[in-house]
Amino acid sequence: MAERRVIIGWAEGLHARPASIFVRAATAAGVPVTIRRGGGTPVNAASMLAVLSLGAEGGEEVTLATEAEDADAALDRLAKLVAEGLEELPETV
Repeated sequence: MAERRVIIGWAEGLHARPASIFVRAATAAGVPVTIRRGGGTPVNAASMLAVLSLGAEGGEEVTLATEAEDADAALDRLAKLVAEGLEELPETV
């Protein structure tokens, strides 16, 4: 399993608009990705309700993970999006 630990770069955390941006990017990644807050239970990163249910705040650490093979590039792009609080998924890492 590949995973990335990242500090949330959006000041408001994964709420409303940032959560929507993240969910769209996770869906576009083309591999199943989970996200978890701290030592909590992982949730589907492509589900808006699941991501919002985390209640993840800016500056907190989350873990992105996937069991898909060759998904390192997708995880790197998602981690960059979260860490830098970007408005859209970066094309390259």
